[in-house]
Amino acid sequence: MQRSILFRQPSFLPRFRAENLLKPILESGDLTRARQLFDEIPEPSLYLWTTLITAYTKHGLPYESINLYSLFRKKRSLSPDRVLLLSAAKACAACADLTKAKEIHEDAVWFRLQSDRILGNALIDMYGKCKCCTGAQRVFDKLRMKDVISWTSLVSCYVKCGLSEDAMRVFGEMGFTGVRPNEMTVSSILPACSDLKRLNSGRQIHGYVVRNRLQENAFVRSGLVDMYAACSCLKQAELVFDSSPMRDTVCCNVMLSAYFLNGESNRAFNLLDQMRTEGIPLNYESWNTMISGCVQNGQNTEALELLVQMSEQGFKPNRITITSVLPACSNLESSRKGKEIHAYIFRNMMFDDMTCTTALVYMYAKCGQLEISRQIFSMMPTRDVIAWNTMIIATSMHGNGEESLLIFDNMINLGVKPNSATFSGVLSGCSHSRLVEEGLRVFNSMSKDHFVEPDADHYSNLIDLLSRAGRLEQAYRYIQRMPMEPTASAWGALLGGCRVYKNVELGRIAASHLFKIEPNNPGNYVLLSNILVTAKLWDEASRTRKLMENKGISKLPGCSWIQVKNKVYTFSVGDKSNEQSDKIYKFLNDISEKVRLAGYTPNTEFVLQDLDQEEKEEALCNHSEKLAVIFGLLNLSGESSIHVFKNLRICGDCHNFIKFTAKVVGRQIVVRDSLRFHHFKDGSCSCKDFW
Repeated sequence: MQRSILFRQPSFLPRFRAENLLKPILESGDLTRARQLFDEIPEPSLYLWTTLITAYTKHGLPYESINLYSLFRKKRSLSPDRVLLLSAAKACAACADLTKAKEIHEDAVWFRLQSDRILGNALIDMYGKCKCCTGAQRVFDKLRMKDVISWTSLVSCYVKCGLSEDAMRVFGEMGFTGVRPNEMTVSSILPACSDLKRLNSGRQIHGYVVRNRLQENAFVRSGLVDMYAACSCLKQAELVFDSSPMRDTVCCNVMLSAYFLNGESNRAFNLLDQMRTEGIPLNYESWNTMISGCVQNGQNTEALELLVQMSEQGFKPNRITITSVLPACSNLESSRKGKEIHAYIFRNMMFDDMTCTTALVYMYAKCGQLEISRQIFSMMPTRDVIAWNTMIIATSMHGNGEESLLIFDNMINLGVKPNSATFSGVLSGCSHSRLVEEGLRVFNSMSKDHFVEPDADHYSNLIDLLSRAGRLEQAYRYIQRMPMEPTASAWGALLGGCRVYKNVELGRIAASHLFKIEPNNPGNYVLLSNILVTAKLWDEASRTRKLMENKGISKLPGCSWIQVKNKVYTFSVGDKSNEQSDKIYKFLNDISEKVRLAGYTPNTEFVLQDLDQEEKEEALCNHSEKLAVIFGLLNLSGESSIHVFKNLRICGDCHNFIKFTAKVVGRQIVVRDSLRFHHFKDGSCSCKDFW
């Protein structure tokens, strides 16, 4: 009995009966039962194939539609008609599957349906969703009759692919043919005007909108607001926004973005309050726009506060929210908040999102926790060039040039094509690790092996590499041979090298160029003055300082900060405002005695005032990074390491002092200055005393 059941032939339904049964099942939405019924039919008709494929797409299951169409192609017992290809094209557009898109297009050509206007429009839209302009253009060119949908779909495709110039070209050709743009055409072309900052073209389109009464369309209004904002015409953007008969969420979100784009954060917050007062519902694009706008405008604390408000309002942060807010944690060097977001990503299974994990890699590196960056990077299932670049930059900012080169080589060996940012990261890593020959090899390979032409930033990185290594004359020759005008970064790198290696002549040359390029940058005057003081050219140094005073330029005051629990504590030179100041200075004196016994000697070269030796040593003790480190030692006894951040470059004496302090107290101390991270442990620093 059991044998007969196992080998029983499958039961098949007659086709006519199946068709009668399938329709009410599909109408009920029971696609599982519909598919079971479909699979019992030995030779489904074209109508049945089309009906089920369409139903899958209609119910938000486009991948099932595509899989079923692939099965249809495999059988090849029937020829597809226009309706079936339309259903498959719509499903493919929803999936953005370029491989399947080409198969559907291939079938349309094979069965001589490519010139059908309705199907052709669907194929153009499909290629647009797949961001394949060449495919969309091929379909468009084969259409005998082109309507406004055909033109609009092609314009939209070029815009989605970031080819705004081509979109403008197609829009112009459309006008020559006499086809009049509709609301969808206008809302499709306006982002190209925004991208290219074509204010005149945008105004002409705005005139067309008014003449043809298209301004009632919310997407048209939003596009106009965005266009004027992108062209720095905030007043015109507000006029369009205020002329709306009824404000909706979409238009308000665009106006929020416009305010942030033009640096008007307060007005964005005012509009957010108005939306709440007027009952205009906030959606995800609302919260995400506010968060990303705050980060772009340096309001990182406000961005994190908005994240809390968003959650309290019942909005669960999505992937866009996460990638928008993580840079705020990076900018604040707040690994504590970053870890909370990391846990959220883990709980909500977002680790497959490359953008989220890449942002995490950078956040941990920026907060001084490179090892966690490495762990996350190694766990990523796939990595694009941005992910590789981020890990290269992470190791570079921590002074691990050898590791940057190793990651670069692995990236190349795996077939990932490097871009401009890749080489900037690698060259920076080489610069901070004195890997001169390796850096020169990478620079020379850019155009020769990877077809990436060096730009001004790459030359600046190369000059920095040579200057840090003391090869100042070679660095100067590279500046003279640059194919573009040397930038402030290039001259600044040379001036910095002259400060370290006491080259007065080249220092004067570099400074003279910097005074012309950025006359109000105090750092250039200070560096030249330091070079002159070291060379005991007191009069010239005094004239340089006097030049600063006459121009009303003041030196940026140095400050350091450290986070203890949820609070950030900031210190300036000689700071006594902290409530623990007495304990800080007492502990500093105790540590100073211990590090002297361990071999530390104050380097008074870094005190440029005309003071006696004892006064110079006392001045060194008051530097902000020393105070922050001492405060951390007093208040972070349970932590494995102490992280201090400084807005300026750490001075050589503080570097030496903290190196000995780490040895005396047996703790790891991490200091991030304006250039890079320094990891102090057991009496040595990760930079090998080269920064």
